Amino acid sequence: MPDRNTSSPTATAKYIFVTGGVTSSLGKGIISASLAKLLQARGFRVTIQKFDPYINIDPGTLNPYEHGECFVTDDGAETDLDLGHYERFLNAPTSQANNVTTGRIYNHVISKEREGAYLGKTVQVVPHITDEIKRRMLLLGEGDEFDVVITEIGGCIGDIESLPFVEAVRQLRWELPPSDSLVIHLTLLPYLSAAGELKTKPTQHSVRDLREAGLQPDILVCRSERPIPTEMRKKIALFCNVQINSVIEALDADSIYSVPLLMRKENLDERVIKKLRLTGGSLQPDLEGWKDFLGRLKNPTEEVTIALVGKYVELPDAYKSINESFVHAGAQNECKVTVRSIQSEHITPDNVAQLLHGVDGVLVAPGFGERGFEGKVCAVRYVRENNIPFFGICLGMQVAVVEFARHVLHLPNANSTEMDPLTPTPVIAMMEEQKNITQKGGTMRLGAYDCDLRRGSKAAKAYGRNHISERHRHRYEFNNEYLKQFEEAGLVASGINPGTGLVEVVELTGHPWFVAGQFHPELKSTVENPHPLFVRFVRAAIQHHKSS
Repeated sequence: MPDRNTSSPTATAKYIFVTGGVTSSLGKGIISASLAKLLQARGFRVTIQKFDPYINIDPGTLNPYEHGECFVTDDGAETDLDLGHYERFLNAPTSQANNVTTGRIYNHVISKEREGAYLGKTVQVVPHITDEIKRRMLLLGEGDEFDVVITEIGGCIGDIESLPFVEAVRQLRWELPPSDSLVIHLTLLPYLSAAGELKTKPTQHSVRDLREAGLQPDILVCRSERPIPTEMRKKIALFCNVQINSVIEALDADSIYSVPLLMRKENLDERVIKKLRLTGGSLQPDLEGWKDFLGRLKNPTEEVTIALVGKYVELPDAYKSINESFVHAGAQNECKVTVRSIQSEHITPDNVAQLLHGVDGVLVAPGFGERGFEGKVCAVRYVRENNIPFFGICLGMQVAVVEFARHVLHLPNANSTEMDPLTPTPVIAMMEEQKNITQKGGTMRLGAYDCDLRRGSKAAKAYGRNHISERHRHRYEFNNEYLKQFEEAGLVASGINPGTGLVEVVELTGHPWFVAGQFHPELKSTVENPHPLFVRFVRAAIQHHKSS
């Protein structure tokens, strides 16, 4: 057997690879983000990347029911929702480089083959696909920006789709110096109530599959409903060939934001620092701000109910960032925010009052297509006429514009050309640069764009400044031909893109809180920096609750 390499090819950072076994949805993303937070709290510069095994180039064309929300970065990447967790925990932006799919890897390799870059060689999974995977795994660690790069491998060990990624990690473990990388394997210890005990066999089988693929885990993180007895930890350590203090208990938590503290209690960060021989960090992580956030989150003094009106409400992950933004804003206001999800398809003029009865605010969520659109229009009309705090996001803003045009400007046929291409009153219309586009993936208005806010507006007061940058993901815009009519009637454009003149924010004068944005503010809300629009919206809901 050849000797292990003693120097890294190009990397200067340390690498942590997080794999999962037994079942999906165990929480690799939360464990990765929690470990990253602990290392960051010790002073290390950390980033996280996600490698997804599906063939799509990115999740931009996936239905939310398939894969949850599509998270958009500042540089316009449509990515996996786990990147939202990374940003919310680390309070740092991610980028195109932080999410890679099998589809992107194969697309790159096949494009190079078509160009003749491989000089006539037979292009194969090994080495060409695995080499490209390795190149991307090392990319964020090049230079001097990060001390640690955490790489989450999507899917489960044993999945056919994940095999090239696992093989790439195996090769990197051989190429990198021994103390420059480690593997954390997340697994499940199921509790059988009939037997009255936890079972270790699924974990043993999962580690066996991992080792058959050439990887030996350095640390095992075991998800469990019950505490893991010491004797069981010894058994797991013995049969999975890890040290007993590298068997980490991951109990079900009351909040994902409690997980860093639970992992700190289990000394996960200390085990990682020792194995990677990390130096220069503080002896203890500074988690005072995190603990303060958890204290406010778990000890609210107020409570409000917010209706989330959307077309994908059956799957909570479809609006993951919105729900988490309410957690952040609720804690900031020392308020428990109860989100009542309402399927917009079910809303009609006859039942809207019943469905929205007792809510303290209504958020109309983003989405595409005409399904549920008219129900959203009914919801916006109800909150506008009844002075209930309203917040619209992306399509939610467009719905507010259509509703106002129909019932205040008396333009009964007003619509978006997305819903009715032949509408005689296109108050929302497709951007000119979008009209000739036929490919769907990665072709919308994506990423961060500037916005100038009107002085004295609710939005400007919320942000505390008049110039902002927010992330976008859409094809249709407010039609400026109707802007004068709207503003004269009281729906003003309080946010404008300085380069294009496109309307970014609308507000209704004389209403307690009626604000809607074309962008996606939920994508920038973090534990340390709750988004100001969500904070003010929750504050308006509290005031409405007290006065009702």
